[in-house]
Amino acid sequence: MKINSTPSKDKFYMPAEYSPHKGTVMIWPVRPGSWPNGAVEAKKVFSQIARAIAESEELWMLADEAHINEVRDEFKDEEHIHPICIPTDDAWARDVGPTCVVNGSEVRGIDWQFNAWGGDYDGLYAHWDKDDAAAALICNELGMDYYDAHPFVLEGGSIHSDGEGTVIVTEACLLSGGRNPDITKAEIEEKLKEYLGVGKIIWLPSGIYNDETNEHVDNVCAFVGPAEVVLAWTDNEADPQYQMSMACLKVLESEVDAKGRPFKVHKMLIPKNPVCITAEELEGYEFEEGEDVREVGERLAASYVNFYISNGGVIVPQFGDENDEGAVKLLSSLFPDRKIYPIYARAIIVGGGNIHCITQQIPKSLPLEGKVSAKLTDEVKL
Repeated sequence: MKINSTPSKDKFYMPAEYSPHKGTVMIWPVRPGSWPNGAVEAKKVFSQIARAIAESEELWMLADEAHINEVRDEFKDEEHIHPICIPTDDAWARDVGPTCVVNGSEVRGIDWQFNAWGGDYDGLYAHWDKDDAAAALICNELGMDYYDAHPFVLEGGSIHSDGEGTVIVTEACLLSGGRNPDITKAEIEEKLKEYLGVGKIIWLPSGIYNDETNEHVDNVCAFVGPAEVVLAWTDNEADPQYQMSMACLKVLESEVDAKGRPFKVHKMLIPKNPVCITAEELEGYEFEEGEDVREVGERLAASYVNFYISNGGVIVPQFGDENDEGAVKLLSSLFPDRKIYPIYARAIIVGGGNIHCITQQIPKSLPLEGKVSAKLTDEVKL
């Protein structure tokens, strides 16, 4: 049911991703302009990720009528993976699914306006009506009331919350011309505070180089604990990412969170070798009119920061690069009680995003005094 109020007025707030989940939403990949060669490889990796998540929480896999039986067949033996027939335009659950807020006893969703990362200005495909409708449908299916934030344009990948009053965003994304060009930065900040129930917005200048979402924050910086983040990094001063990450670091070093705490920043190296589209992959796409078209050799926004935290694990992308192992080691040290799932994710990055982009957590609401830290990972009973 749609709630005619706002989360802040109702004393709801966005919890951290590392707080307990009821489950996770994903969407079966089928769009020919995102997933080459019939999405064969993408479906394998999506399935692998879904099964990793389902080891410690419920997972709902969306598909339209044409593909729902394929999902049912794939997961027919999986007790904790539930097919749901909801149509979408693509498979980016992070951006089209509901952002969830809690108050200690209840979970509600937020239905932002979605316009394919820029609408007519610089959006990535011409039609996104199904994607824009998905959040409300998901909330109805899962029995959650929701707030309708339309016409404010926002994607889940453009915000990261610590669950304690602080949200990190990027200026490159939220101030882009294709989202909310008729309101000011200050007005955008107030909207975020009202709907996410937070007191402090940290504005990083940039995201990952050549990120076609206008540089979502979830690819460059993520909370791993209160006042503690990982930041995508490179030591190669010739890489355009170097100056972008350096600018973000300067902000983090000069800011404090909503509780006045300075940030502890862990640098997470990006792949040493740029991840680029191959000619073979390019031949496998089928682009529609009005859709962003890829080119051979195009650099993709590959970053290990685009990991996903489940109740019992951390699912981290791998690229067949010498920096893969370092990302796993860093996350192992930051989440010592969670299982680390390294998953070769090239089949996702060729679609334009990665593991965090294809997942959206549905929190488990706990009494306020029962909130857990990022380090506590006892299995949550659903």
